[in-house]
Amino acid sequence: MLARALRLSLLLEVLLYLALAKYGFDASSGVAVLVALFGVLSLRAALVALIYACAWTWRSPAPRLSAAQALVMVLGEYAAFVRSFVIVFPFERWWMGADRLQPHPAGAIGSVGAPRHRRPPVLLIHGYGCSRAGWWWLRPRLEAAGWTVATLNLEPVYASIDDYIDPLVRRIDAVLGEAGAERLILVGHSMGGLVARAYLQRFGGARVAGLVTLGTPHQGSRLAFLGFGENARQMRPGSPWLQSVARPPAVVETTVIYSPHDNFVMPQACLELPGTESRVVGGVGHLAMLYSPRVAQALLVALERYGRPRRQEEHGA
Repeated sequence: MLARALRLSLLLEVLLYLALAKYGFDASSGVAVLVALFGVLSLRAALVALIYACAWTWRSPAPRLSAAQALVMVLGEYAAFVRSFVIVFPFERWWMGADRLQPHPAGAIGSVGAPRHRRPPVLLIHGYGCSRAGWWWLRPRLEAAGWTVATLNLEPVYASIDDYIDPLVRRIDAVLGEAGAERLILVGHSMGGLVARAYLQRFGGARVAGLVTLGTPHQGSRLAFLGFGENARQMRPGSPWLQSVARPPAVVETTVIYSPHDNFVMPQACLELPGTESRVVGGVGHLAMLYSPRVAQALLVALERYGRPRRQEEHGA
């Protein structure tokens, strides 16, 4: 659904640029194509610049970046924006094959001579306005580290966050059944972390070994005032929905990974979730988290923590 909408909007945008160049300025076909490419890239650059301007206006105190570091961060976020919404998301089927849910051989871990166990599978939950294609870069890196990884699409795109709980329940059932596991680890990027928390609030953590959130607006974001749909309204700071999901607090161990320079969640203090472990990865943008080796490493560390068998957890091993 999202991929089709993105393809259509991209096609209409390109046709508009081509028509303006060819019929408005009598440009040749080759020049018209270059103008269309420039238009597509320039519009995304303007959007990224606007979002960063808002993030700077409503920023939280954070470690200062040098001019070079800030430039690298902004260019990385721009590249992630173009890669996601122009190349990967509209053509999800080209980039994202079916999830491989058979337990990975490397998922059995243990010391020499000790009983080996399988790691729980990992279920990746995408954020607002995105799709499972958002995990195109991270999924194979988790699999290469020995994890069985699953994804899902949350649709409709602009529904209430509560409407995503039942699809998540069905996907959890399917993943645990196909992977032959009792529990799994939930990983949510942006709004995906809130979807996971809403699920845990309703059903508890009996089937969840741990939760990891990446750039999740746990306390909302001012940018949500510019968003569409009920889910955007729910992510506004102080919204009744955010207040309700905070009671009771998280029922499973949770690791919050975030950037103090996030450009979508503003002020950035809204990324924090009291009572949980935090891992700060500075100098990376909101979408760029999905393509960051440093974020991937922080995520792998968190997954190892929740991949221990229950007996070890209970005895603090």
